[in-house]
Amino acid sequence: MSDLTLHNIIDGERVEVAARMELTDPATGEVYGSAPRSSATDVDAAVSAARRAFVSWRRWTPAQRQTALLSLADLVAEHADHLLAAEVRSTGKPSEATRVVEIDRCVDQLRFFAGAARVLDGLAGGEYAEGHTSYVRREPVGVIGQVTPWNYPLMMAVWKLGPALAAGNTVVLKPSDTTPWSTVLLGELAARVFPPGVVNIVCGDRDTGRALVAHPDVDMVSITGSTRAGSQVMSAAAADLKNVHLELGGKAPAVVFADADPVRTARALADAAFFNAGQDCTAVTRVLVQREAHDALLAALVAAARDTPTGAPSEDAFYGPLNSADQAERVAAVVEGLPAHAVVETGGARLDRPGYFFAPTVVSGVRQDDDVVQHETFGPVVTVQPFDTEEEALAMANGVDFGLTSSVWTADLGRATRVSADLDFGCVWLNCHQVILAELPHGGYKQSGTGRDLSRYGVEDYTRVKHVMVSHTAP
Repeated sequence: MSDLTLHNIIDGERVEVAARMELTDPATGEVYGSAPRSSATDVDAAVSAARRAFVSWRRWTPAQRQTALLSLADLVAEHADHLLAAEVRSTGKPSEATRVVEIDRCVDQLRFFAGAARVLDGLAGGEYAEGHTSYVRREPVGVIGQVTPWNYPLMMAVWKLGPALAAGNTVVLKPSDTTPWSTVLLGELAARVFPPGVVNIVCGDRDTGRALVAHPDVDMVSITGSTRAGSQVMSAAAADLKNVHLELGGKAPAVVFADADPVRTARALADAAFFNAGQDCTAVTRVLVQREAHDALLAALVAAARDTPTGAPSEDAFYGPLNSADQAERVAAVVEGLPAHAVVETGGARLDRPGYFFAPTVVSGVRQDDDVVQHETFGPVVTVQPFDTEEEALAMANGVDFGLTSSVWTADLGRATRVSADLDFGCVWLNCHQVILAELPHGGYKQSGTGRDLSRYGVEDYTRVKHVMVSHTAP
Protein backbone atom coordinates (compact mmCIF):
# COMPACT_ATOMS: atom_id res chain seq x y z
CA MET A 1 0.00 0.00 0.00
CA SER A 2 2.99 2.31 -0.38
CA ASP A 3 1.32 3.94 -3.39
CA LEU A 4 -1.99 4.74 -1.66
CA THR A 5 -3.36 7.97 -3.15
CA LEU A 6 -6.34 9.51 -1.41
CA HIS A 7 -8.74 12.10 -2.81
CA ASN A 8 -11.46 14.45 -1.63
CA ILE A 9 -15.18 13.69 -1.81
CA ILE A 10 -17.05 16.76 -3.07
CA ASP A 11 -20.62 16.82 -4.40
CA GLY A 12 -20.70 13.02 -4.37
CA GLU A 13 -17.62 12.66 -6.58
CA ARG A 14 -13.95 11.86 -6.09
CA VAL A 15 -11.90 15.00 -6.60
CA GLU A 16 -8.16 14.87 -7.14
CA VAL A 17 -5.88 17.60 -5.76
CA ALA A 18 -2.35 18.21 -7.03
CA ALA A 19 -0.85 19.35 -3.72
CA ARG A 20 -0.12 16.34 -1.53
CA MET A 21 0.74 15.36 2.06
CA GLU A 22 2.68 12.22 2.95
CA LEU A 23 1.03 9.60 5.16
CA THR A 24 3.26 7.76 7.63
CA ASP A 25 2.66 4.46 9.41
CA PRO A 26 3.36 5.25 13.10
CA ALA A 27 4.20 1.61 13.83
CA THR A 28 7.13 1.65 11.39
CA GLY A 29 7.85 5.28 10.57
CA GLU A 30 7.50 4.45 6.88
CA VAL A 31 5.55 6.49 4.32
CA TYR A 32 2.70 4.47 2.82
CA GLY A 33 0.77 6.99 0.73
CA SER A 34 -0.42 10.55 0.29
CA ALA A 35 -3.54 12.67 0.75
CA PRO A 36 -4.68 16.00 -0.71
CA ARG A 37 -3.44 19.23 0.80
CA SER A 38 -6.62 21.11 -0.06
CA SER A 39 -6.59 24.84 -0.68
CA ALA A 40 -9.16 27.51 0.11
CA THR A 41 -10.48 26.98 -3.44
CA ASP A 42 -11.08 23.29 -2.72
CA VAL A 43 -12.84 24.18 0.53
CA ASP A 44 -15.02 26.69 -1.30
CA ALA A 45 -16.08 24.03 -3.81
CA ALA A 46 -17.09 21.70 -0.98
CA VAL A 47 -18.99 24.39 0.91
CA SER A 48 -20.79 25.45 -2.26
CA ALA A 49 -21.84 21.83 -2.87
CA ALA A 50 -23.09 21.55 0.70
CA ARG A 51 -25.06 24.78 0.38
CA ARG A 52 -26.76 23.61 -2.82
CA ALA A 53 -27.61 20.25 -1.28
CA PHE A 54 -29.05 21.83 1.86
CA VAL A 55 -31.96 23.35 -0.06
CA SER A 56 -33.56 19.95 -0.63
CA TRP A 57 -31.90 17.79 2.06
CA ARG A 58 -33.33 19.91 4.88
CA ARG A 59 -36.82 19.00 3.64
CA TRP A 60 -36.27 15.25 3.84
CA THR A 61 -38.55 13.83 6.51
CA PRO A 62 -37.03 12.39 9.70
CA ALA A 63 -38.02 8.93 8.49
CA GLN A 64 -36.15 9.47 5.22
CA ARG A 65 -33.06 10.69 7.05
CA GLN A 66 -33.29 7.69 9.36
CA THR A 67 -33.39 5.33 6.39
CA ALA A 68 -30.31 6.96 4.86
CA LEU A 69 -28.34 6.73 8.12
CA LEU A 70 -29.36 3.10 8.60
CA SER A 71 -28.17 2.37 5.06
CA LEU A 72 -24.82 4.01 5.85
CA ALA A 73 -24.53 1.92 9.02
CA ASP A 74 -25.16 -1.21 6.97
CA LEU A 75 -22.46 -0.22 4.49
CA VAL A 76 -19.97 0.40 7.31
CA ALA A 77 -20.73 -3.06 8.67
CA GLU A 78 -20.38 -4.58 5.19
CA HIS A 79 -17.02 -2.87 4.61
CA ALA A 80 -15.73 -3.32 8.16
CA ASP A 81 -12.60 -5.21 7.09
CA HIS A 82 -11.52 -2.49 4.66
CA LEU A 83 -12.19 0.25 7.18
CA LEU A 84 -10.31 -1.70 9.84
CA ALA A 85 -7.28 -2.15 7.61
CA ALA A 86 -7.20 1.58 6.90
CA GLU A 87 -7.59 2.49 10.57
CA VAL A 88 -4.87 0.10 11.73
CA ARG A 89 -2.41 1.21 9.05
CA SER A 90 -3.04 4.86 9.84
CA THR A 91 -2.81 4.56 13.64
CA GLY A 92 -0.80 1.41 14.37
CA LYS A 93 -3.43 0.21 16.84
CA PRO A 94 -4.06 -3.44 17.80
CA SER A 95 -6.37 -4.86 15.18
CA GLU A 96 -8.95 -6.79 17.21
CA ALA A 97 -9.40 -4.05 19.81
CA THR A 98 -9.88 -1.52 17.03
CA ARG A 99 -12.54 -3.69 15.42
CA VAL A 100 -14.51 -4.12 18.66
CA VAL A 101 -14.05 -0.68 20.23
CA GLU A 102 -14.18 1.46 17.10
CA ILE A 103 -15.49 -0.17 13.91
CA ASP A 104 -18.34 -2.09 15.54
CA ARG A 105 -19.29 0.90 17.68
CA CYS A 106 -19.39 3.16 14.64
CA VAL A 107 -22.14 0.95 13.24
CA ASP A 108 -24.01 1.10 16.53
CA GLN A 109 -23.63 4.88 16.80
CA LEU A 110 -24.90 5.48 13.27
CA ARG A 111 -27.93 3.35 14.05
CA PHE A 112 -28.56 5.33 17.21
CA PHE A 113 -28.41 8.64 15.34
CA ALA A 114 -30.77 7.21 12.74
CA GLY A 115 -33.34 6.64 15.46
CA ALA A 116 -32.64 10.01 17.08
CA ALA A 117 -33.57 11.74 13.82
CA ARG A 118 -37.21 10.96 14.60
CA VAL A 119 -37.47 12.10 18.23
CA LEU A 120 -36.45 15.77 18.44
CA ASP A 121 -38.21 17.54 21.31
CA GLY A 122 -39.79 20.98 21.58
CA LEU A 123 -42.10 22.96 23.86
CA ALA A 124 -45.69 21.76 23.73
CA GLY A 125 -47.91 23.83 21.45
CA GLY A 126 -50.50 25.85 23.27
CA GLU A 127 -52.27 29.14 23.87
CA TYR A 128 -49.68 31.00 25.93
CA ALA A 129 -51.35 34.29 24.95
CA GLU A 130 -55.11 34.71 24.63
CA GLY A 131 -56.23 34.37 21.04
CA HIS A 132 -52.90 32.98 19.88
CA THR A 133 -51.40 29.51 19.46
CA SER A 134 -47.65 29.03 19.72
CA TYR A 135 -45.45 26.12 18.81
CA VAL A 136 -41.72 25.54 18.58
CA ARG A 137 -39.81 24.14 15.63
CA ARG A 138 -36.38 22.52 15.71
CA GLU A 139 -34.68 23.19 12.39
CA PRO A 140 -31.29 22.27 10.92
CA VAL A 141 -28.63 24.95 11.24
CA GLY A 142 -27.36 24.73 7.65
CA VAL A 143 -23.86 23.95 6.38
CA ILE A 144 -21.66 22.51 9.12
CA GLY A 145 -17.86 22.68 8.95
CA GLN A 146 -16.31 19.86 10.95
CA VAL A 147 -12.72 19.04 11.92
CA THR A 148 -11.80 15.66 13.41
CA PRO A 149 -8.68 14.45 15.26
CA TRP A 150 -6.21 11.63 14.69
CA ASN A 151 -6.76 9.53 17.82
CA TYR A 152 -10.01 7.83 16.70
CA PRO A 153 -10.28 8.90 13.05
CA LEU A 154 -13.32 6.93 11.89
CA MET A 155 -15.29 7.08 15.12
CA MET A 156 -14.82 10.83 15.52
CA ALA A 157 -16.08 11.29 11.95
CA VAL A 158 -19.18 9.28 12.88
CA TRP A 159 -19.65 11.35 16.05
CA LYS A 160 -19.66 14.47 13.86
CA LEU A 161 -21.57 13.29 10.81
CA GLY A 162 -24.24 11.27 12.61
CA PRO A 163 -25.98 14.00 14.62
CA ALA A 164 -25.49 16.69 11.98
CA LEU A 165 -27.14 14.57 9.29
CA ALA A 166 -29.87 13.33 11.62
CA ALA A 167 -30.86 16.94 12.24
CA GLY A 168 -31.00 17.73 8.51
CA ASN A 169 -27.73 19.60 8.00
CA THR A 170 -25.16 19.20 5.25
CA VAL A 171 -21.49 18.75 6.11
CA VAL A 172 -17.96 19.56 5.01
CA LEU A 173 -15.59 17.50 7.14
CA LYS A 174 -11.82 17.83 7.31
CA PRO A 175 -10.08 14.81 8.86
CA SER A 176 -6.69 14.99 10.56
CA ASP A 177 -3.76 15.38 8.20
CA THR A 178 -2.07 12.24 9.60
CA THR A 179 -5.06 9.84 9.56
CA PRO A 180 -7.53 10.72 6.78
CA TRP A 181 -7.83 7.30 5.11
CA SER A 182 -10.80 5.76 6.94
CA THR A 183 -12.71 9.05 6.77
CA VAL A 184 -12.29 9.19 3.00
CA LEU A 185 -13.60 5.63 2.82
CA LEU A 186 -16.57 6.66 4.97
CA GLY A 187 -17.19 9.56 2.60
CA GLU A 188 -17.22 7.17 -0.34
CA LEU A 189 -19.80 5.00 1.40
CA ALA A 190 -21.88 8.07 2.27
CA ALA A 191 -21.86 9.12 -1.39
CA ARG A 192 -23.68 5.86 -2.19
CA VAL A 193 -26.51 6.75 0.21
CA PHE A 194 -26.94 10.52 0.49
CA PRO A 195 -27.68 13.03 -2.28
CA PRO A 196 -24.63 14.73 -3.80
CA GLY A 197 -23.25 17.50 -1.61
CA VAL A 198 -24.78 16.33 1.67
CA VAL A 199 -21.48 14.79 2.86
CA ASN A 200 -18.20 16.29 1.65
CA ILE A 201 -14.72 15.19 2.80
CA VAL A 202 -11.85 17.63 2.30
CA CYS A 203 -8.37 16.46 3.31
CA GLY A 204 -5.70 18.95 4.27
CA ASP A 205 -3.55 20.61 6.89
CA ARG A 206 -4.11 23.44 9.38
CA ASP A 207 -4.50 25.99 6.58
CA THR A 208 -7.30 23.86 5.12
CA GLY A 209 -9.02 23.83 8.50
CA ARG A 210 -8.63 27.57 8.87
CA ALA A 211 -10.21 28.12 5.46
CA LEU A 212 -13.16 25.94 6.42
CA VAL A 213 -13.71 27.68 9.76
CA ALA A 214 -13.48 31.15 8.21
CA HIS A 215 -15.69 30.41 5.20
CA PRO A 216 -18.60 32.88 5.18
CA ASP A 217 -21.11 30.29 3.97
CA VAL A 218 -20.45 27.86 6.85
CA ASP A 219 -23.17 28.27 9.47
CA MET A 220 -21.63 26.28 12.31
CA VAL A 221 -18.22 24.82 13.16
CA SER A 222 -17.67 21.63 15.14
CA ILE A 223 -14.22 20.43 16.14
CA THR A 224 -12.72 17.69 18.26
CA GLY A 225 -9.14 18.57 19.11
CA SER A 226 -6.82 20.34 21.48
CA THR A 227 -7.87 23.25 23.66
CA ARG A 228 -5.51 25.50 21.70
CA ALA A 229 -7.16 24.51 18.43
CA GLY A 230 -10.60 25.06 19.95
CA SER A 231 -9.63 28.52 21.14
CA GLN A 232 -8.40 29.41 17.65
CA VAL A 233 -11.63 28.12 16.12
CA MET A 234 -13.75 30.11 18.55
CA SER A 235 -11.77 33.27 17.79
CA ALA A 236 -12.10 32.78 14.04
CA ALA A 237 -15.81 31.97 14.27
CA ALA A 238 -16.40 35.16 16.26
CA ALA A 239 -15.73 37.24 13.14
CA ASP A 240 -19.17 36.35 11.73
CA LEU A 241 -20.75 34.93 14.91
CA LYS A 242 -20.85 31.29 13.81
CA ASN A 243 -22.13 28.70 16.23
CA VAL A 244 -19.31 26.55 17.61
CA HIS A 245 -19.33 23.03 19.01
CA LEU A 246 -16.03 22.20 20.73
CA GLU A 247 -14.94 18.85 22.19
CA LEU A 248 -11.46 19.59 23.49
CA GLY A 249 -8.84 18.43 25.96
CA GLY A 250 -9.11 16.66 29.28
CA LYS A 251 -7.11 15.92 32.41
CA ALA A 252 -9.23 13.20 33.96
CA PRO A 253 -8.77 12.44 37.66
CA ALA A 254 -9.49 9.07 39.21
CA VAL A 255 -10.32 9.66 42.88
CA VAL A 256 -9.52 6.46 44.79
CA PHE A 257 -10.62 6.04 48.39
CA ALA A 258 -8.99 3.65 50.86
CA ASP A 259 -11.84 1.12 50.74
CA ALA A 260 -11.22 0.34 47.04
CA ASP A 261 -9.37 -2.89 46.31
CA PRO A 262 -5.87 -1.75 45.25
CA VAL A 263 -5.06 -4.52 42.78
CA ARG A 264 -8.39 -4.56 40.92
CA THR A 265 -8.57 -0.78 40.91
CA ALA A 266 -4.98 -0.41 39.69
CA ARG A 267 -5.60 -2.78 36.78
CA ALA A 268 -8.70 -0.84 35.74
CA LEU A 269 -6.86 2.47 36.04
CA ALA A 270 -3.91 1.22 34.00
CA ASP A 271 -6.27 0.14 31.22
CA ALA A 272 -7.97 3.55 31.27
CA ALA A 273 -4.64 5.40 31.34
CA PHE A 274 -2.79 3.47 28.64
CA PHE A 275 -5.51 2.47 26.17
CA ASN A 276 -4.71 3.95 22.76
CA ALA A 277 -1.33 5.00 24.20
CA GLY A 278 -3.11 7.51 26.41
CA GLN A 279 -4.11 9.49 23.31
CA ASP A 280 -7.63 10.01 24.56
CA CYS A 281 -9.16 13.11 26.12
CA THR A 282 -11.01 10.86 28.59
CA ALA A 283 -7.94 8.84 29.66
CA VAL A 284 -7.05 8.63 33.35
CA THR A 285 -4.12 11.01 33.69
CA ARG A 286 -4.23 11.79 37.43
CA VAL A 287 -4.72 9.19 40.16
CA LEU A 288 -5.68 10.84 43.45
CA VAL A 289 -5.53 8.24 46.22
CA GLN A 290 -6.36 8.46 49.93
CA ARG A 291 -3.07 8.60 51.83
CA GLU A 292 -3.49 5.38 53.82
CA ALA A 293 -3.93 3.46 50.55
CA HIS A 294 -1.31 5.40 48.56
CA ASP A 295 1.63 3.02 48.78
CA ALA A 296 -0.41 -0.12 48.04
CA LEU A 297 -2.23 1.49 45.12
CA LEU A 298 1.00 2.94 43.69
CA ALA A 299 2.76 -0.42 43.86
CA ALA A 300 -0.18 -2.15 42.19
CA LEU A 301 -0.39 0.53 39.48
CA VAL A 302 3.34 0.23 38.73
CA ALA A 303 2.96 -3.54 38.46
CA ALA A 304 -0.05 -3.16 36.17
CA ALA A 305 1.86 -0.68 33.98
CA ARG A 306 4.80 -3.07 33.64
CA ASP A 307 2.33 -5.77 32.63
CA THR A 308 0.83 -3.60 29.87
CA PRO A 309 2.50 -4.45 26.55
CA THR A 310 2.86 -2.00 23.67
CA GLY A 311 3.69 -3.00 20.12
CA ALA A 312 2.74 -3.18 16.47
CA PRO A 313 -0.63 -4.44 15.19
CA SER A 314 0.95 -7.82 14.43
CA GLU A 315 2.08 -8.24 18.05
CA ASP A 316 0.16 -9.18 21.19
CA ALA A 317 -0.06 -5.60 22.46
CA PHE A 318 -2.54 -3.66 24.55
CA TYR A 319 -1.74 -0.41 22.79
CA GLY A 320 0.17 0.79 19.77
CA PRO A 321 2.42 3.74 18.93
CA LEU A 322 1.98 7.44 19.39
CA ASN A 323 0.54 9.17 16.35
CA SER A 324 3.68 10.74 14.91
CA ALA A 325 7.30 11.64 15.49
CA ASP A 326 6.17 15.07 16.69
CA GLN A 327 3.78 13.55 19.22
CA ALA A 328 6.46 11.16 20.47
CA GLU A 329 8.80 14.12 20.97
CA ARG A 330 6.12 16.05 22.85
CA VAL A 331 5.44 13.19 25.26
CA ALA A 332 9.15 12.59 25.81
CA ALA A 333 9.63 16.29 26.53
CA VAL A 334 6.96 16.16 29.25
CA VAL A 335 8.79 13.35 31.05
CA GLU A 336 12.21 14.87 30.53
CA GLY A 337 10.92 18.17 31.92
CA LEU A 338 9.61 16.72 35.20
CA PRO A 339 10.69 18.60 38.33
CA ALA A 340 13.30 17.09 40.65
CA HIS A 341 10.71 16.07 43.25
CA ALA A 342 8.86 13.85 40.75
CA VAL A 343 9.73 10.15 40.57
CA VAL A 344 9.36 8.08 37.39
CA GLU A 345 8.31 4.76 38.90
CA THR A 346 8.32 2.89 35.60
CA GLY A 347 8.60 3.68 31.89
CA GLY A 348 9.43 7.24 30.94
CA ALA A 349 11.00 6.74 27.52
CA ARG A 350 10.46 5.70 23.91
CA LEU A 351 11.13 2.09 23.04
CA ASP A 352 14.33 1.34 21.12
CA ARG A 353 12.67 0.13 17.93
CA PRO A 354 11.21 1.56 14.72
CA GLY A 355 7.97 3.48 15.12
CA TYR A 356 6.77 5.88 17.78
CA PHE A 357 6.28 3.57 20.76
CA PHE A 358 6.40 4.91 24.32
CA ALA A 359 6.54 2.81 27.46
CA PRO A 360 3.66 2.93 29.97
CA THR A 361 4.74 5.51 32.52
CA VAL A 362 3.79 6.10 36.17
CA VAL A 363 5.01 9.24 37.95
CA SER A 364 4.73 9.82 41.72
CA GLY A 365 5.80 12.66 43.99
CA VAL A 366 4.18 15.34 41.84
CA ARG A 367 2.59 18.52 43.16
CA GLN A 368 -0.67 20.15 42.16
CA ASP A 369 0.99 23.05 40.32
CA ASP A 370 3.38 20.88 38.28
CA ASP A 371 2.96 21.10 34.50
CA VAL A 372 2.44 17.34 34.24
CA VAL A 373 -0.56 17.67 36.58
CA GLN A 374 -2.02 20.82 35.01
CA HIS A 375 -1.53 20.26 31.28
CA GLU A 376 -2.63 17.53 28.91
CA THR A 377 0.16 15.12 27.94
CA PHE A 378 -1.84 12.96 25.50
CA GLY A 379 0.41 9.97 25.97
CA PRO A 380 0.79 6.88 28.20
CA VAL A 381 1.73 8.90 31.30
CA VAL A 382 -0.22 8.89 34.57
CA THR A 383 0.59 10.70 37.82
CA VAL A 384 -0.21 9.65 41.40
CA GLN A 385 -0.95 12.10 44.24
CA PRO A 386 -2.08 11.40 47.85
CA PHE A 387 -4.92 13.19 49.61
CA ASP A 388 -6.14 13.14 53.19
CA THR A 389 -9.76 14.30 53.16
CA GLU A 390 -12.69 14.21 50.78
CA GLU A 391 -12.59 17.99 50.55
CA GLU A 392 -8.91 17.93 49.60
CA ALA A 393 -9.58 15.29 46.95
CA LEU A 394 -12.27 17.45 45.38
CA ALA A 395 -10.05 20.53 45.42
CA MET A 396 -7.24 18.61 43.70
CA ALA A 397 -9.54 16.95 41.17
CA ASN A 398 -11.24 20.22 40.24
CA GLY A 399 -8.02 22.24 40.40
CA VAL A 400 -7.23 22.14 36.68
CA ASP A 401 -8.49 24.09 33.66
CA PHE A 402 -10.21 21.04 32.17
CA GLY A 403 -13.57 19.50 33.01
CA LEU A 404 -14.28 16.61 30.65
CA THR A 405 -14.34 13.29 32.55
CA SER A 406 -13.52 11.88 35.98
CA SER A 407 -14.08 8.78 38.07
CA VAL A 408 -14.57 7.84 41.73
CA TRP A 409 -13.48 4.50 43.21
CA THR A 410 -15.04 3.48 46.51
CA ALA A 411 -17.33 0.87 48.08
CA ASP A 412 -19.29 3.62 49.85
CA LEU A 413 -22.26 4.48 47.62
CA GLY A 414 -23.20 7.51 49.68
CA ARG A 415 -19.72 8.98 49.36
CA ALA A 416 -19.60 8.18 45.65
CA THR A 417 -22.89 9.98 45.07
CA ARG A 418 -21.84 12.97 47.18
CA VAL A 419 -18.44 13.34 45.50
CA SER A 420 -19.89 12.94 42.00
CA ALA A 421 -22.16 15.93 42.63
CA ASP A 422 -19.17 18.15 43.46
CA LEU A 423 -16.81 17.04 40.70
CA ASP A 424 -16.70 19.76 38.03
CA PHE A 425 -16.67 17.44 35.03
CA GLY A 426 -19.14 16.66 32.27
CA CYS A 427 -19.00 12.95 33.07
CA VAL A 428 -18.35 11.14 36.35
CA TRP A 429 -17.91 7.36 36.34
CA LEU A 430 -18.31 5.45 39.61
CA ASN A 431 -16.04 2.39 39.94
CA CYS A 432 -15.41 2.37 36.20
CA HIS A 433 -13.86 4.64 33.57
CA GLN A 434 -14.25 5.27 29.82
CA VAL A 435 -17.59 3.53 29.41
CA ILE A 436 -18.96 5.60 26.52
CA LEU A 437 -22.32 4.78 24.94
CA ALA A 438 -24.24 6.32 22.06
CA GLU A 439 -27.29 7.01 24.21
CA LEU A 440 -25.43 9.17 26.76
CA PRO A 441 -23.94 12.67 26.38
CA HIS A 442 -20.20 13.23 26.07
CA GLY A 443 -18.73 16.67 26.69
CA GLY A 444 -17.16 18.87 29.31
CA TYR A 445 -16.84 22.18 31.09
CA LYS A 446 -14.21 24.91 31.26
CA GLN A 447 -11.42 24.45 28.69
CA SER A 448 -12.75 21.05 27.70
CA GLY A 449 -15.20 22.73 25.35
CA THR A 450 -18.85 23.46 24.68
CA GLY A 451 -21.75 21.33 23.52
CA ARG A 452 -22.25 17.58 23.67
CA ASP A 453 -21.42 14.66 21.42
CA LEU A 454 -23.53 11.50 21.24
CA SER A 455 -27.05 11.16 22.71
CA ARG A 456 -30.11 13.21 21.81
CA TYR A 457 -28.34 16.23 23.32
CA GLY A 458 -25.73 15.88 20.58
CA VAL A 459 -28.39 15.97 17.87
CA GLU A 460 -30.05 19.02 19.45
CA ASP A 461 -26.73 20.87 19.29
CA TYR A 462 -27.04 20.73 15.49
CA THR A 463 -30.47 22.37 15.48
CA ARG A 464 -31.83 25.88 15.90
CA VAL A 465 -35.05 26.72 17.74
CA LYS A 466 -37.81 28.77 16.13
CA HIS A 467 -40.99 30.00 17.80
CA VAL A 468 -44.05 30.30 15.57
CA MET A 469 -47.13 32.18 16.85
CA VAL A 470 -50.49 32.02 15.09
CA SER A 471 -53.24 34.57 15.73
CA HIS A 472 -56.75 33.20 15.90
CA THR A 473 -58.04 36.39 14.24
CA ALA A 474 -57.89 36.73 10.47
CA PRO A 475 -56.30 39.96 9.13
